[in-house]
Amino acid sequence: MARIYSGKKGRSGSHRPPHKSIPKWVKYSKADVEGMVAGLAKQKYSSSMIGTILRDTHGIPDVQVIAGKPVSGIMKESGNYPEIPEDLLFLLRKAVNLRKHMSSNKQDKHSKRGLQNLESKIRRLVKYYVRTKKLPSDWRYDPEKARLIIQKG
Repeated sequence: MARIYSGKKGRSGSHRPPHKSIPKWVKYSKADVEGMVAGLAKQKYSSSMIGTILRDTHGIPDVQVIAGKPVSGIMKESGNYPEIPEDLLFLLRKAVNLRKHMSSNKQDKHSKRGLQNLESKIRRLVKYYVRTKKLPSDWRYDPEKARLIIQKG
């Protein structure tokens, strides 16, 4: 079967445009965008979800181009940034769910290996966040602690 050339050299999906200028159709000012981000952050939305909401409902393609700072920066200024970074929180949630699966499926060797890889990734990410001072220096990954964090939030 012949492959049809798409012009994207193997990449799929959409990509951000290379230029960093505010599109003509965006009718929101910097203050409007910052207010919307702060309001959505107060409703406990994650930074990625805030970006998706602004893109889909308000037509704001890139918050950083309009506001001059990323969504997480606006969240930090308004005091609504979570104490655990979003990507680490999602990995913790995944590990908790995988441990729950492993407790009822003890012979699942593929999931056991996946859990080992996932926990290794969590430890590497924690090491990075401790080094960059986004987490306290005594923060360590513990499966029970992760379960409690996920239940709380």
